[in-house]
Amino acid sequence: MLSLIDRYIIKKYLSTFLFTMAIFTVVMVVFDVSERLDDFLKYHAPLDKIIFEYYAGFIPFYLNFLCPLINFIAVIFFTSKMADQTEIVPILSAGYSFNRLLRPYMIAATLIFAISLVFNIFIIPNTNKMKVDFENIYVKPPKDNSRVSTHMQLDKDSYVYIDNFDNTTKTGYGFVLEIFKGDTLKEKMMADRITWDSVATKWKIEGYTNRIINGLHERMEKGTVKDTTLDMKPSDFEVRDNMFTAMDTHELNIRIRKEEIRGTGVMNDLLLEKYKRYVYPFSAFVLTLMGVALSSKKVRGGIGLSLGIGIALSFTYIVFIQFATMFSLKGGLPPLIAVLIPNVTFFLVAIYLAIKAPK
Repeated sequence: MLSLIDRYIIKKYLSTFLFTMAIFTVVMVVFDVSERLDDFLKYHAPLDKIIFEYYAGFIPFYLNFLCPLINFIAVIFFTSKMADQTEIVPILSAGYSFNRLLRPYMIAATLIFAISLVFNIFIIPNTNKMKVDFENIYVKPPKDNSRVSTHMQLDKDSYVYIDNFDNTTKTGYGFVLEIFKGDTLKEKMMADRITWDSVATKWKIEGYTNRIINGLHERMEKGTVKDTTLDMKPSDFEVRDNMFTAMDTHELNIRIRKEEIRGTGVMNDLLLEKYKRYVYPFSAFVLTLMGVALSSKKVRGGIGLSLGIGIALSFTYIVFIQFATMFSLKGGLPPLIAVLIPNVTFFLVAIYLAIKAPK
């Protein structure tokens, strides 16, 4: 059962969190409009698309990214205010232990964790797709939407090479398909170009020559057009930024399984995106514990000092995440370790601060 004090703290926590989130939303949108206005006008972005596609994706993405900062500031702000108004001392004096005081905080943090996890897995990827698609048309259209010299393994026996793939026309040039049985080449097809048929969801191979090898015997097949099904799609050749953040979790898992076979060099990006969605919502517990431990004591500097320390620590947390990500992408740090390091490090700091907090 929740006591009156529990309900009071939970109400304070969630209302401050929502209020802080609303302030961040207004500030982010105002600054982004001022920065993007020239691009919107230059590429004639329709107002309805700006609102219902770009900002419908922009706001959830950045609120999700800044959620640890918002959460930490909210906890620091209202807990420091309670301490400054001498509300925490009577609670502890009435027989509440520090651990018991943490209970309503953790209940509220659990709610934020659950919502953040649902958003990360099911909602943010879809809103990111709207945002990324809009940016590729009205903000930063790709100057060169082609990919050159692409090697890809489709399965354990099939290998593809495309000299140049144009993502605008969904057409590849200089196509080669090799099929092996063990170490023995069984079939090699070469074609002038290959085009994606979005209606039939098949590839149309044009101007092809197929060499079929059966032991010491070989035969050649030539043709003008041939429809075929291959385990690849035009999206496999996309070169835009943040494309993995726009994949839903099911699509991301499929891409990871294919990447294990193909080895195109994006496995770290895929795994980082997957692990982030599951691990980062746990920051709600870590930063809540740290925030209460830092701000539950009345200090001479008032709430300003605690708030300043909280903002500095939350920005440090976000910077820590970015450094760990870069070490994984560029330095070979395993993606799971890179995702866990910030939370584990700050959790240990939070435990230390909780031990040192006034009881």
